Amino acid sequence: MSGLTVVNGLGRFPRTRPRRLRGAAWSRNLVAETHLSVSDLIWPVFVLDGEGQRETVPSMPGVERMSIDLLVDAVGEASNLGVKALALFPKVDPSLKTSDGREATKADNLMCRAIRALKAAHPDVGLFCDVALDPYNSDGHDGIVRDGIILNDETVEVLVKQSLVQAAAGADVIGPSDMMDGRIGAIRDALDQAGYTHVQIMAYAAKYASAYYGPFRDAIGSDGALKGDKKTYQMDARNTDEALREVAMDLDEGADSVMVKPGMPYLDIVQRVRETFAVPTLVYQVSGEYAMIKAAAGNGWLDNDSAVLESLMAFKRAGANAIFTYAAVEAARLLRRE
Repeated sequence: MSGLTVVNGLGRFPRTRPRRLRGAAWSRNLVAETHLSVSDLIWPVFVLDGEGQRETVPSMPGVERMSIDLLVDAVGEASNLGVKALALFPKVDPSLKTSDGREATKADNLMCRAIRALKAAHPDVGLFCDVALDPYNSDGHDGIVRDGIILNDETVEVLVKQSLVQAAAGADVIGPSDMMDGRIGAIRDALDQAGYTHVQIMAYAAKYASAYYGPFRDAIGSDGALKGDKKTYQMDARNTDEALREVAMDLDEGADSVMVKPGMPYLDIVQRVRETFAVPTLVYQVSGEYAMIKAAAGNGWLDNDSAVLESLMAFKRAGANAIFTYAAVEAARLLRRE
């Protein structure tokens, strides 16, 4: 039989042995097909008002909301580890939440103040800034709600204003995460007309209505306000071709990069998007994914360090260029040890 030989009369053994390449760490590293580095990581962070304020997020072990001063220090530590990009999300005071989300459009809101402080302290760190109304909306939705309907075009008008104040504050990347139709084109036109042609847009192009977002809603304080679900504007988990249509539309409207969210349950979408469009494709290891790893590790059911790095490698293997992960700083330390 081809590829087999008789050794010492003991039987047939293969001439080709894949295990030979796995026998030593240097050899495994030499032939590895996929590589994970700290430059692949984007750290999502939560900012709250005040000074010297720090709050734990019970459903996300190791994750904290921080006031701007503490966040500036934390980002400095992350930058020293090589984490040079972060995604910013605010926890807005409930008294500022309204049905039209108008706080999102104010130039001195918490988000804009945090952007200015972070860019002043760490100009070499890239800021991905969330554009959606759920932190500001008293209804907990990503858009304006009227008679139980999430309004598309009226929401886009607010998202444009929100994008402009964030760009003026110093945002490097505008990240519309709302899934309203047409918002990428409207935001791109507005940014260009206002002179912000250098500001990138990363479209949450394939964002699914998912059960994995629960801890995030806890972190930004929108969980209690949410009425109903988000299935009329976020994608159906049963669909893959629809994701390609959404990505194609956002690219046509001017997106510089695209996002698939959540991550692990949608690796097939990451792969299809990357192979179909060959554009910068990002993925979000969302709060529920992170929480599951931490809960299992906390109970001794998984080795935390191995599970964190293995999960991130899966995104790279599927074709992601970069990964939003709450474990970014932790992973940076682990990668230094390897």
